[in-house]
This record gives sequence, structure tokens and C-alpha cells, in this order.
Amino acid sequence: MDHLMQYIHSIPKSPAINVAVLVKGVYSALAVLAVYGLYRILQTGRRDPRMPPGPQTLPVLGNLHQIPITGFYRKVREWGIEYGGVFSLKFGNSNVIVLCDRKAIHDLVDKKGLVYADRPHSYIGQLLTEGDHMVLSPGDPITRLKRKIVTHNVSPKAIDEKLAPIQETEITQLMYDFLTKPEDFYRHLRRVTSSIACTFVYGQRGPTFDSFWGHCVYDALHVFGAALEPGANPPVDEFPFLQLWPTRFSKWKKRALASREAMDNIWSTARKTVEERRARGEKRDCLTDRLLDEYEKTGNPFTQHAFDMLLGEVVEGGAETTSSSLLTVVLALARNPWVSIKAQKEIDAVCGPERSPTWSDFDKMPYINCIVKEGMRFRPVISTGLPHQNAREDWYEGMLIPKGSTILLPLWAIQHSEHLGYKDPESFNPDRFLNHPKLADAYAGSPDYNARDHYGYGSGRRMCPGIHLAERNQWRMVAKLLWAFDIREPVDPVTGKTIPLDPEAYELGLLHGPLPFKCKITPRSAAHAATIRKEMEAVRPAFAKWE
Repeated sequence: MDHLMQYIHSIPKSPAINVAVLVKGVYSALAVLAVYGLYRILQTGRRDPRMPPGPQTLPVLGNLHQIPITGFYRKVREWGIEYGGVFSLKFGNSNVIVLCDRKAIHDLVDKKGLVYADRPHSYIGQLLTEGDHMVLSPGDPITRLKRKIVTHNVSPKAIDEKLAPIQETEITQLMYDFLTKPEDFYRHLRRVTSSIACTFVYGQRGPTFDSFWGHCVYDALHVFGAALEPGANPPVDEFPFLQLWPTRFSKWKKRALASREAMDNIWSTARKTVEERRARGEKRDCLTDRLLDEYEKTGNPFTQHAFDMLLGEVVEGGAETTSSSLLTVVLALARNPWVSIKAQKEIDAVCGPERSPTWSDFDKMPYINCIVKEGMRFRPVISTGLPHQNAREDWYEGMLIPKGSTILLPLWAIQHSEHLGYKDPESFNPDRFLNHPKLADAYAGSPDYNARDHYGYGSGRRMCPGIHLAERNQWRMVAKLLWAFDIREPVDPVTGKTIPLDPEAYELGLLHGPLPFKCKITPRSAAHAATIRKEMEAVRPAFAKWE
């Protein structure tokens, strides 16, 4: 019996005897995991202390709760004043580095162009463009090829040889339209930029705003800017699970998809029109025909959608931004008659009423260039700028810039900062550029960053490739309109009193253009009006080849 009891006691104890210990261990492990998970959640949204300073963050959200639905560009200036020229924001786990400093922009985006040439991924941008829009796409080979095509075709030499005659004839019609229907000036300015761009790209002009080629770009971009403004959408890039929200319950998704459908329909229709014309045996000296001729021999490097978008993007860049800048100038001239008077004295000394200004008069009329620059500074079309992204970790003056950060160059905030040299920034004053006689590209590429005029075309390797076209368009239009017309604020027909225009009445969204407004436009003399009619008759035959 004793041997039997010894044997029983020698048998290993059953695992069931250790269940309590095992359960206790599992609970302990779960508790540790829960604590670690909570710790990681609380770290989300937290700013790395090595990064540039910025507003206080909240767990998970970071600074997302402080982003206004509209008017983000003004909030950025407030933070720039409070935290300095280089500061940071946290959008969930994402890092945003804001550059409100000339030296920082030059040292990082200009001098380290390859590092800062990328674009951050945008789920909304993907919905809008299927990843085929050059402005929003990363610096991949297709994007670089697109930029190469645009840069080559809108170089100063190409513009002066091929586009200048188109610009001159279209702007001549602009003056005639201002003379005969001054109340429709808003539509006239939008038509002329669209027509110039469509003639250059598709070989098709828009004789009126109501024609397809006179307004197609504005239809394509109708909700594009509103869909991309910071704060206008849920933080879907920072919290990807939000992307799974059903479209039928998502106003922001519906808006993006509607914009994509409109853009795709318009730019595919434009391209098909050219192909139908070519099928009839008619080729024209335009970008689409040149590319199609080339690709028939070498093969098209783009998908059909990417090719359509490339052509449409050139029109967007050449029309929408330029017309918005010109409308800003008209609004500002109406509110500041002294600017027109000063410019007209300079113009009259060169031209007189017998002829309108031409591009060859550029050096003799430096004040026109000042007006163009001030319009770009006063109300930049993309008020928050287009974001960049850095390809590797970087440091700037002892501050960490983590790899993959969104880099913002907030144009409005920069160009409305007194400490950057823009004295009295809320006033429209072209005199501030009297010491900047050259075009914008000369200052954008200069190592003297303190002498930069404005940042309206961006910086670094993602600078707007259409800068030369935009500069020449704006100078020609401002010079000719000021030569021909007096532009003033509207007058109440009953009281005879001036009706003040609101300089803050602008569209809300990524694209920042004046809302429709009225002003009083009158020819400066009968002689000027007669010259406009004479010049219009002279250019009418040139329109036929593009209609």
C-alpha cells in the first residue's frame, strides 16, 4: 500500500490544477496589450519634440480640430506670426511642415529640389483624377514626361513663335467685347483665356463664352477647387478607415466623383473633336495634333485617360488661373483709380490713341509689369499653395523634417506678411514692385531669395510650367485694357453714388477667384474706340482657321 501511495504522488499534477494561474497570466498579458495600445493611440497626433514648433495638439487628432472648413489660408498666417516662419502641424500621424519664410523655401524647396519634388498622396485627388492629373501626381516618370512636354511647348521661344499671334488676335477681340458689351466683362475675361488655351491645345477657339471652347474649362473645374480645399473633407488620408464610408452617405465623395465625371466628359469630348477633324483630313498647328502625329509613329506613352487629362491640364493651367488673376486686377483697378491713372500716363507716352500696346513695348511700360505682379501677390489663385512632399528625412536649422512630410508653401500667408517685406499687405499697391522690372521667372530662379517678387507660380521643381504663357497673357491684357478703358467702381443709377466693391468677395476653395461683380468700364476717348474697331476688323480673317 505504501508503495502504491508513493507511486500516485509521483504522477505529474493535471494541467487543470494550473488553470487559475494560466487565466491570471492571460489577463495580465491582455492588460499589458491594452495599456500599450492606449499608449500608441495617445501617441497618435503627438508632435515629435525635434520637429518645428506649432499649435498644441490633441491625442489622435493632432491639429485637425483646429483646421477651419474654409479660410485655412488666413489661419496659417496667424500661426506663422505666432510660431515663426517654419512651423509644423499634426494631422493624425501625418506631419505637415509649413514654410512661411523666404530663406527656408529657398534652402529646402529650391536648393534641394529633388528631395522636395514629390506630392503627398491624396485620396480625394485620386477620386477626382484617377491619379492622372499632373498637378496632384507624384514625381513619377509619367508626371516628369508630362512636365517635359508642357515645358517644351510653352517655352518663351515657342510662345513668341506660335502663340503670340493667337494671343494678339484674341485680346483684340477682348477689347472689342469690352467696348460693345462692357457689362459682360467677367465673361469676356473668362472666354479669352479659355479660347487662347483651347486654340493652343486643340486648335479650336471659342468666339463667345457660351461656345464649348469658351467655357469648357470652367465647367470642368466647377467643383474641383472646392473638393480640394484643406478642411473641406474628412481626414481620409490620416484615418484611412473613413475611405470605406458608403458613397451614398458621403457628400464629399459625391462631390469628388461628380467633378471627375465632368472633367472626364469634357476633356474626352475635346480630344474626340480633334480626332474627328483629323479623320476628315484636317490637321492644325496645335499641341494635340503635334502629339498625335508623333504617337502614330512612336506609340502613345499614356493611357487614353492620362492623355486626355494631359491636354485638359494645359487648358486648365492656361485659362482658369490666368482669368482669376486678371479679374483680381480689374477689381483692384476699379477700387484704386490712381493705379490706372499712373499706368495710363506711361502707356500714352509710348502709344497714344492710334495703336494699342504690343509685347515689344514691355521694356517701355514697366508699371504694367508691376500691376501684374501685385495682382498675383494680392490674391494668389491657389491661396494655400500646392503641397510638396520630401523623399527622405531632413533637418533644417536644428529642426527635424520627417520623411514623407507634407510641405506647405502657403502663398496668401507668405505674401501678406509684413516681416517678409510686403508692407501694408492688405492694400493693392503696384509701387511695391518698382524695383522688379523683369518677369517672374527671373526672380523665381535667382539665388537672392530676398529679392523674389512673389510665389504665385510655386517654387522648386514643381513650379508651374506655364509661367511664361501666363506672364505674357496677363501683361498683354492689362496693357491693352488700360490703354483703352477707364475702369471704376459701379455707380447707383438712382442716387449717382459710387457702390463700393468688396475686396473679400472671393470663391471659397483651393482655387481663389473673385465672385462675379460689377464695375463701370468706359472707353478713354472716341479715338481709342475707333482704333479698337479698326484693329478688330484687321484680325477677323485670322479667326477662321481656328473655328
